[in-house]
Amino acid sequence: MLEFLSQSIINLIETTHYYGIFILMALESALIPIPSEITMPFSGYLVEQGKLSFWIVVSVGALANLVGSLGAYALGYYLEENIILDLIKRYGKFILLNESEYLKALRWFRKYGQSVAFFSRLLPAVRTFISLPAGLAAMNIWKFSFYTFLGSFLWSAALTYVGFYFGSNWNAIEPYFQKFHIVIVAAFIVFVVWYLNHKLHFLKKIRKGGAR
Repeated sequence: MLEFLSQSIINLIETTHYYGIFILMALESALIPIPSEITMPFSGYLVEQGKLSFWIVVSVGALANLVGSLGAYALGYYLEENIILDLIKRYGKFILLNESEYLKALRWFRKYGQSVAFFSRLLPAVRTFISLPAGLAAMNIWKFSFYTFLGSFLWSAALTYVGFYFGSNWNAIEPYFQKFHIVIVAAFIVFVVWYLNHKLHFLKKIRKGGAR
């Protein structure tokens, strides 16, 4: 199944170039399980071959992610949480999304604030459906768009460069993506710990000042 999906992605990009990249990356952010880990590195390989432009590929990927994310954001914004959970229970298996993953994304958003819309774009799994809780929380749509585009731009640039660097051996990096994801998650956890420690220290200073 994965091999068929990979080949379909490759064929679409080879025949439609930027249009294919846009379609695939938009669908990924619209909760359709199309791995950007295939789309963007293969596009990077085509850049190395001189068939595509690096920065256009990255920009198209980021813009497509934003468009798809706005669709998921609208879903969360206009539907009630119980309806969303019911839809996930019924149809989540078709888009590789389960209730626990959605609730985890929602907890992250409520706990760490709007910056999660940016950092989640650099995380596996969560990056594809963080838009739902953002819409549910009625996050400012301009901030959401800015954070989403910025995070997606960095993600697209990293994956495209990997494909460009490895050239025709771009698919050889697939076994290493899991380790790559672990590194990203670890870095994210370190940032969260630092942020919470900094925030708690700041609140303590305010309280001490107020007590005086």
